[in-house]
This record gives sequence, structure tokens and C-alpha cells, in this order.
Amino acid sequence: MNNIIKLLRPKQWLKNTFIFLPLFFDRHLFDLEYLVPSLLMFASFCFAASGVYCFNDVYDVEADRQHPTKCKRPVASGAVSKTTAYCLMAFCFVLSFTILAVGGLTLGRGWFLTLSGLLLFYILMNISYCVKLKNIVIVDVFIIAIGFVLRVLAGGLSTGIYLTHWIILMTFLLALFLAFAKRRDDVVLYEKSGLAMRNNVSRYNLAFINQVIAVVGSLTMMCYIMYTVSPETISRFQSPYIYATSIFVLAGIIRYLQLTIVDVKSGSPTEVLMKDRFIQACIIGWILSFVLIIYVL
Repeated sequence: MNNIIKLLRPKQWLKNTFIFLPLFFDRHLFDLEYLVPSLLMFASFCFAASGVYCFNDVYDVEADRQHPTKCKRPVASGAVSKTTAYCLMAFCFVLSFTILAVGGLTLGRGWFLTLSGLLLFYILMNISYCVKLKNIVIVDVFIIAIGFVLRVLAGGLSTGIYLTHWIILMTFLLALFLAFAKRRDDVVLYEKSGLAMRNNVSRYNLAFINQVIAVVGSLTMMCYIMYTVSPETISRFQSPYIYATSIFVLAGIIRYLQLTIVDVKSGSPTEVLMKDRFIQACIIGWILSFVLIIYVL
């Protein structure tokens, strides 16, 4: 059972919290009317993601066995058979759409059809990524970023909340930043040991990756600051103090750059978020300051 849980990678479900961003920014985080469809969408995406992970671990089993850490994955280590992994994949996909169907019974047929289409696109895109797209340089990283944008879109569509261009841009840039930082670990391993964990890793090098990370990190920060001082944001939240939350975003990005370039610990953004106290403090500080400004002041 422990190996089956590892195969499903529940820690990676943390990525699906992006579904709740529309609620947070639209001040509906504590409204049950909006929270219920978001929770259904969150659960559906979690099982869909687990299904994709099952497929990926079977498809990449030979490459994973050559990797210093991925060789410990359940399928690569032989703890879980390929047949079991495929059965779990099918179960997760069926459960994912079943959850949407349950939501559709109460929220309407249109709700189910729209979000089922979005979820199907997410699954097919990620399977295409596992099979082919992850081997195409730059495209591989953009696919990861698009996946996060789809999560935010799912959160907006499931609740009927209008998504501004700001939240789409910030989500895409932040995900792109994290994806390139993660790719850097593969480049470091390749240059040190000669092991190519990805077919396209030779098309990256540290000089290129470092420059891209710096550029995307800067754009992310600039986009966030422009968002906080835009007339649209000030009018929407009825507060000119949103810019004060920028300090936590800047500190978090700088810390992540330090972990990426100095400590070379950006291989798993989820692990970084769950273990690094400084980044956790930045996230908590950002949330509390935002809540204070838009919900209290």
C-alpha cells in the first residue's frame, strides 16, 4: 500500500491548490457556494494527475532505473508491477470524471461538460508530454507552465469567477520560472556525470538556464508589482496597499534562486515548498498580508 501511495504521488497534489486562486483573489475563499465546486474540481484534478503519474512511471521505467533518485520509484524499483500501475491509472481517470459527474448533478449539465472538456485536454496534454513533448527543448517547459494555467482556468470556470489577464500572466510566469529551475538540476547532473535523464538535456547548459531563470524571475516580479499598483486592482479591492505584499514575493523568488543556483536543490519544487522554512514563511507572510488588506482593512 505504501508503494501504491508513492506511485500516486499525493505530495504533488499541492500543485492543484492553484485552482483556489480565483476564489482568493475574488474574496470568495470562505463562501460555501464557491468553495464546493472548487473542492470538486481540486479532487478531480488530483486523481487525474495521479493517473498521469502512473502512466509516466510505466512509460519511463527504463530511464528512471538509470536515474540516481528516480530509480527508487515504485515501478522502476519493481515494487509495483506495470499491470498494477496501469489499473491504478484507469481507476484514477474514471474516479476523476466521476467526481465531475457528481458535481454536474447539482451544478448543472453545462458545468460538467465544460470542465470535462478542460480536464480531458489536461490529461491528453500531459500524456503527450510524457510520450513526446518533454523531449522538445523549451516546449517541454512551456507545457508544464500551461498545466498550471489550466488549473487556474478550472478554478475560474468551476465557480464562474472572471479571471483577469493579470492572474493568467502571473501563473504562467511563476510556473515557467519553477519549471526552468527544475530543469537546471537535470543540466547539473548531465554536466557532472554525463547521465542524460532527458533526451533534450544536451540542448540546455548552465549559462543558458541561469540567464533564462533570471529573466523569467524578473518578469514574474515585475508583473506582480504592476498588478498590485494597477488601477483595476486598486479599484477591485478598494485598497491602494496591495503593493505591500510584493516584499514577500520578492523574498520568495530570491530565496528560490539561491536554492537553485547555490544549493542546487530545485529538482522538485513541491519538496522545496514543503521543506524550506524561509519560503514557507514568505508564503505565509504573503497570504496573511493579502488577507489583512483585502478582507480586513
